[in-house]
Amino acid sequence: MNRKSLTSVLAFVLAAVLVFPVLPAPAQAAKSSSAIQSELDALKDQNKAIQAEINSIQRKYDANANEIQDLVDKKNAIDQEISLLNAQIRNLNDQISVYSQMIADAQDELDIAQFTLNGLNEKHKLRIRAMEEEGDVSYWEVIFEANSFIDMLDRINMMQEIAASDQARLEEMRQVAEQVIDAQEQMTLGKAELEESNASLVESQAVMEVRRTESDEILRELARKQDEFQMMLDESESKQDDLMRDIAAKEKELKEAKYEEKLAALAAAGGAPASDATWRTPVSGYTLTSPFGMRKHPVLGVTRMHNGIDMACAQGTPIYATRAGKVTTASYQAGGAGYYVSINHLDGFSSIYMHMTHFVVSAGQSVSQGQLIGYVGSTGISTGPHLHFGISYAGSYVNPLAYIY
Repeated sequence: MNRKSLTSVLAFVLAAVLVFPVLPAPAQAAKSSSAIQSELDALKDQNKAIQAEINSIQRKYDANANEIQDLVDKKNAIDQEISLLNAQIRNLNDQISVYSQMIADAQDELDIAQFTLNGLNEKHKLRIRAMEEEGDVSYWEVIFEANSFIDMLDRINMMQEIAASDQARLEEMRQVAEQVIDAQEQMTLGKAELEESNASLVESQAVMEVRRTESDEILRELARKQDEFQMMLDESESKQDDLMRDIAAKEKELKEAKYEEKLAALAAAGGAPASDATWRTPVSGYTLTSPFGMRKHPVLGVTRMHNGIDMACAQGTPIYATRAGKVTTASYQAGGAGYYVSINHLDGFSSIYMHMTHFVVSAGQSVSQGQLIGYVGSTGISTGPHLHFGISYAGSYVNPLAYIY
């Protein structure tokens, strides 16, 4: 229960005690207000301890929540980085595939060049053999001592005996072969570099996956701790709710005890605040059957403060406002006052009239002194037709006989 609601409840309970002084009290020895105050202080100390516990748990809960948020942010960053790495890996794989195709195409070109050159070689073999027979160049020297396909072309190209047109053709073929081989080497190198970069990215991806797995495990542990903190908060707040109800009950008990002690002190001293106003007796032809002060209740059988006087009258005797004022209550209470009216006289004094057969005024109505407000009856807790008449000053009941005669 929050503080505002608790205050409202206590205000209502106090008002009920002031308005309905004839309600039964527990048949047990009353505690003093000082004893009740000590118990209330102890309860409030317990509440302070519980509140300190709640504050401590709340700080841990908030710190854990912040840690969870930080970890979630880091995990999101890791997920984004993994996503980017995946995109880079896909892109590199696509580039590697393109390089592989280009290398294959270059190999095809090189194969075609080799095939063409082989054809030219067949045509030149006869010339070469002829030159060999004449002793100008060794056929086996050209064919078998060449270090490479390009070297063989160079050797053939150097042969001055080859016709200028054949020599130009062989030079063209050599250049094409060199270009194809160079391009193929460059593409192979580029592919190797891409494969190396790809391997590095895959390795980074694996590291990030490990970090994400570790983050998931930490996040699960933090979530478990958060659940534990929440359970601890719920338990502490439940204990505090129970304690607040105990405090509310104890504060009510304290107010009632102080009120009873104040009334008892007034009754014992016989004192009443002075009033310059003229008070009218609310009924005529009455017999005073119960004075103001401590008494044994005629119905409930318990000893407690009687906060007014009982004026026995015939059923239906008119009841008049003892002074002018404003009607604050015109209602019915089954367990005490029956039909009753209370009037605020706007100078700190109020008057109350109980056990009516019925009333003829309403709450909020202004009345003048001597105005009819109801009739004597025996409603509520009553042993016979009478008017319970009470006067209060500043919220405390005083002896009506100090004002009416």
